[in-house]
Amino acid sequence: MSEEKEKRKEKIEDAEEIREVLGVVSKEIPALIKAIIGSVFSEEAGRDMGKGAAAFYKELKDAGMPEATAVRMTENYVSVFTSLGDVMKKAVSGEHGVKGEDVIGNEISRKIKEKIAERHKEEDEDED
Repeated sequence: MSEEKEKRKEKIEDAEEIREVLGVVSKEIPALIKAIIGSVFSEEAGRDMGKGAAAFYKELKDAGMPEATAVRMTENYVSVFTSLGDVMKKAVSGEHGVKGEDVIGNEISRKIKEKIAERHKEEDEDED
């Protein structure tokens, strides 16, 4: 086979591999995000967050923290969890400006590039 035909064949194989990877990614990523959101917004997660906040507040009070400070710190503690939930909701809804989208997109790109590089390395080793 000529070198040009070989390169064309490699490009076709790469495109097929990318299509396959993207097919898997398009199924796996939404399921993963949905599972994460489900775990954050479930009834059990709500109960656990309430217990955690109550325990946090109790520890602050037991340590001698003033009431107003303990309440403010507990509110901040709970806001961390609600902020995380908001970020995930935005990522799933496709709102722009969410860093999570960039992270997911970058991770997908990196995985695809790794897979293609592995494929080329294997082909180069087979030629030797």
